[in-house]
Amino acid sequence: MYEALLSLGLLIVIYMKEHLSNMRIPLNLGAIGPYTDLQLYNFCIANKELRIERDAQGQLYIMSPTGTESSFHNYDIGFELGIWNRKHKLGRISESNGGYILADGSMRAPDIAWISNERLESLSTEDSKGFMKICPDFVIELMSETDRLADSKQKMKHWLENGVRLAWLVSPRSRITYVFSEGLGEKEIPFDDLLQGHEVLPGFSLRMADIIS
Repeated sequence: MYEALLSLGLLIVIYMKEHLSNMRIPLNLGAIGPYTDLQLYNFCIANKELRIERDAQGQLYIMSPTGTESSFHNYDIGFELGIWNRKHKLGRISESNGGYILADGSMRAPDIAWISNERLESLSTEDSKGFMKICPDFVIELMSETDRLADSKQKMKHWLENGVRLAWLVSPRSRITYVFSEGLGEKEIPFDDLLQGHEVLPGFSLRMADIIS
């Protein structure tokens, strides 16, 4: 049955592209039970058309593709972060295809993530395979038009609970970036104001209005 599920991916992604937008659909594994980390990785590799996440209880979710405009914004924000990172060489950047196994057992793939060299160097060879068993230092999530703010904020708090030091939740609709950081709670930064990376991303700043008009 595990092998049979691998072939479902193409059918699922065709259905989602034709009928759904900005949806998060639970995948019922039935008698198979929760995937191991290796099974999850193999399932994702076999179904590269799908964006998949797993919660702390082992439930898999199939995420619909992002809108084209959101993809533009993700690229532009990641590009700015990449310029800073190439200059300072303090870590590595991943995009939405990069999954992380977190301390609570969930697997998440943020829109943009940055992980420091120090955290990467702490990884064992085994934990570096497949989805890395580590939490990024910094994540960015871009809200879609149909995302609920309360749900999106809860997702950011989940990142902090698992070790993220700084998180930006970008809302094009309200033109506000919600900033979450360890020990400092939540702040709202209007798009016209300057976002700062502080000690997590020293020297990095970004005005979201320059990216999202």
